[in-house]
Amino acid sequence: MMQDQDMDIKGLKFIVISRFILVFVFLGLAFFLTAGTFNYWQAWAYIVILFIPMLTFLLYMFKHNPKFLERRMRTREKRKQQKIIQLVGLAPFLLVYILPGLDKRFGWSKVPEGLSIAGLAMVLFGYLFILYVFLTNSYASRVVEVEKEQKVITTGPYSIVRHPMYTGTIFFYGVTPLALGSYWGMIFTVFIVIILVFRTLDEEKELIENLEGYREYAQKVKYRLIPGLW
Repeated sequence: MMQDQDMDIKGLKFIVISRFILVFVFLGLAFFLTAGTFNYWQAWAYIVILFIPMLTFLLYMFKHNPKFLERRMRTREKRKQQKIIQLVGLAPFLLVYILPGLDKRFGWSKVPEGLSIAGLAMVLFGYLFILYVFLTNSYASRVVEVEKEQKVITTGPYSIVRHPMYTGTIFFYGVTPLALGSYWGMIFTVFIVIILVFRTLDEEKELIENLEGYREYAQKVKYRLIPGLW
């Protein structure tokens, strides 16, 4: 039994480390291959501000909550609507990273350095907020599902909005193009917001139907993503 558990942990570590590496390989290709140069300080800064908190968080969760990491490694949606949303949403999420490099290469945008620095600070804040959500809710899976032992979380950011992870995601991706020195990339952040709205609406159907106490929680916490707005 202990050997099987050890193998499970080893397998999880392999998957997490592999995906961690792939994230930064993708970012490197998306930024520098499209830009046609390594002289792209915004891209280097973006990679650094993601690498440090992501690595720190993964090391912490491996020690304290590996089950959470296991949930985050799941990518196969069970709901038909979520599969469609996932497929449609792939392009905007990719283009938010790819277009700024092309913008850098061809000089379409002239974003002031100060604005890029502010964007990088906001990206960091958005990412740290997402990690805070993960620490608050260990059932924050990558896919829409309800587990048998899952309970409604009402503390921390969940006392303000019902889907704080998506709030952080909107904040994070919403300023990513500016952080990378591109105005044109901002076009696709609008599509990301729309996609997350549809994902939220469908996810709520699953939670209301299958998560005990969620309907009452939804009546108490009025807003889904943005306090005072929606």
